Amino acid sequence: MDSGATGADAEREPNGTGVRSVRRALDILNLLSEERPAITLREITDATGLPKTTVLRLVQTLEESGLLWSDNGGFIAGPGLWRWAYLARSQWEIPRETRKVMRDLADRLGETVNIFVARDLHRVCVAHEDSPHPLRHVVDIGDEQPLWAGASSKILLRDAPDALLRRVALASPHGEGHVEQLRTSAQEAARRGHAVSNSEWDEGLTAVAVPIAGPKGAVIASLSVSGPDHRFSYEAIERFAADLKEAARLIWEQGFNHPLGPGRRGDRA
Repeated sequence: MDSGATGADAEREPNGTGVRSVRRALDILNLLSEERPAITLREITDATGLPKTTVLRLVQTLEESGLLWSDNGGFIAGPGLWRWAYLARSQWEIPRETRKVMRDLADRLGETVNIFVARDLHRVCVAHEDSPHPLRHVVDIGDEQPLWAGASSKILLRDAPDALLRRVALASPHGEGHVEQLRTSAQEAARRGHAVSNSEWDEGLTAVAVPIAGPKGAVIASLSVSGPDHRFSYEAIERFAADLKEAARLIWEQGFNHPLGPGRRGDRA
């Protein structure tokens, strides 16, 4: 051990991006899921690889904070998380009117409808309505997908500066040379008013996306429809694009807003 290291330095992650104890506590909370709503001390130790004494200290702190709750020899999500979840829902949930437009669109088109917003090098799903078909594209709220592929990415990169396009390209399997393709795809999407992708992210998946834009033209989010490519003929794509454009216009007029979107502070003036 370096005797010259301060307590804060010792707690810092090796890459300098965070605090080790906080990261470990979050890793424990992330073990909880719908499939595994309760976890045992042994499961935490095995999953994290941490010494039992360290796990015990972390779990005790999480219990004291109300983020974990002891239950029948295991641990479940505590009431503190419910308070956070309620707060997050009030801040992040899309308007009820937007949800209705999306549900009507999914029923009419027969495919999954999503809204994505850009976040650094990714696009994040902030709302979705499932296709009524058993074979459908499944995306969960909060899922992140890279900006280097997909119809929604082409929409969201429309006004991206060169520096961001280069970072997105470098994060892709294609490398820096992908910059021109990203720029060309975004420009083509802007010209047509919609974007199409086929097997760019998921094999056999086709998507059509349009922008949700404010009155000054800034792209706030993408509205997309996606599903298996055999249901996306040329005629279907053209019909989907027209319906999506009308739905996007209606969503904006009804007051769409989201914390991750540039419209959060309002460009309605």
